[in-house]
Amino acid sequence: MKSETVCLLPPFPPVKTAAQMQRTDAAAPVVRSEVMRKLFAMIARVAQHDAAVLIAGETGSGKEVVVKEIHRLSPRCDRALVEVNCAALPEHLMESELFGYEKGAFSGADTDKPGLFELADGGTLLLDEIGEMDIKFQAKLLRVLDGCSYYRLGGSRKLAVNVRVIAATNRELEGEIRDGKFRKDLYYRLAQFHLQVPPLRERPEDIVALAEFFLTQNLPGATLSDDALAALRRYDWPGNVRELKNAIFRTAMQAKPGTTEIRAQDLPRVLYGPSETIASGGAQSNLADAEKRMIIEALTRAGGSQEEAARQLGISARTIRRKLEKYKKDTELSPSGLGTLSSYQKRYFRVNIELPIVLRAQGQRFEATTVNISAGGLAARSSAVLDHGSSLEASFHLPDTASPFEAQVQLAWAGPDGLVGLKFIEIHPALECELHRWLFEKARAEGWVDPSIPKS
Repeated sequence: MKSETVCLLPPFPPVKTAAQMQRTDAAAPVVRSEVMRKLFAMIARVAQHDAAVLIAGETGSGKEVVVKEIHRLSPRCDRALVEVNCAALPEHLMESELFGYEKGAFSGADTDKPGLFELADGGTLLLDEIGEMDIKFQAKLLRVLDGCSYYRLGGSRKLAVNVRVIAATNRELEGEIRDGKFRKDLYYRLAQFHLQVPPLRERPEDIVALAEFFLTQNLPGATLSDDALAALRRYDWPGNVRELKNAIFRTAMQAKPGTTEIRAQDLPRVLYGPSETIASGGAQSNLADAEKRMIIEALTRAGGSQEEAARQLGISARTIRRKLEKYKKDTELSPSGLGTLSSYQKRYFRVNIELPIVLRAQGQRFEATTVNISAGGLAARSSAVLDHGSSLEASFHLPDTASPFEAQVQLAWAGPDGLVGLKFIEIHPALECELHRWLFEKARAEGWVDPSIPKS
């Protein structure tokens, strides 16, 4: 291996011709952000030199792409790029894998085996996850990187190779040095050039570009809607590019045949965090809250009669009394349950509106019309006979919203004249946010929301 002492780039590094830089693969780095443009401009300069490179960055941020780009643009591009994951090799195997071994060197060594340094001779060797390398072996590696010849394990002949070394890590090696887990001299030998790959959350322009690229790969002809792009930008992407790639892949695989547009509700649920209550302008009501709302609505329909409300809900009057006692402190219910809008009812504000709705269950399709809609569910009129507790798929279109509203619902109560109460049991977070924004604006328009509360 050649010893390299030059650490600074000359003002004008040698530039390869277009023919020399022609790709052998079709994939090009997808870059739109300014920070990544600058990084790849530096990569083009670094690639022209044989100095060692240390690439740091979070897991999944794109370090492997940087490595391949350095090798592709280097004078060594026509030779091998050999990769080794230091985290996957225990100390006793690291030496034999990197330096090779001779026949008979140990039990099971039936033939000679060249090491990865030999396989990379004339080319590039990637030491991935270098921060995981055992500190005892780091001294041996340093000697080879400093240009010393070495022996295969069990061998008697010295070997010398010409290899450009690139190391990658998701650890803060400066901290590892302070903790005595990484050699300072090895760090300086590896970091003749130090490149930092920023996490995806710090380059939102690349989120869109990469998402569109991955979608084209997995679902050609499809596009991402504006609300889907907004959802992708809002997410923090702790798994970086790798997580984004997996998210788009899952979305594409789950898309219905003929899909030409991916909407926000088509994306994985993990992209959406928990929302808040409608009183604060957005919201998620759980099943316990939905149960409370249904009881209050049944009491209102029944004129305050607990027996009639219990009959409508298919539960006992004793259960109604027990639950009302439990809710009393929080709901501020009047004795009759009529005449005023309680704070709890304000929280579950509902909009009286008639909309066509389609219900599906076990292959059957029913048409109905909504009576009112709230954050926890809806009331509707339907000629279909539904069983209490049965689960259905509901689909309707909220006015002034872009996408059809789809949710899993459950029959909570059934009244006269085909009136039924359906509580939401499963809604995609993107649609849930849209529902709550719609309800919040309706509540504001009717005066139930403090005008000082900002729009969501």
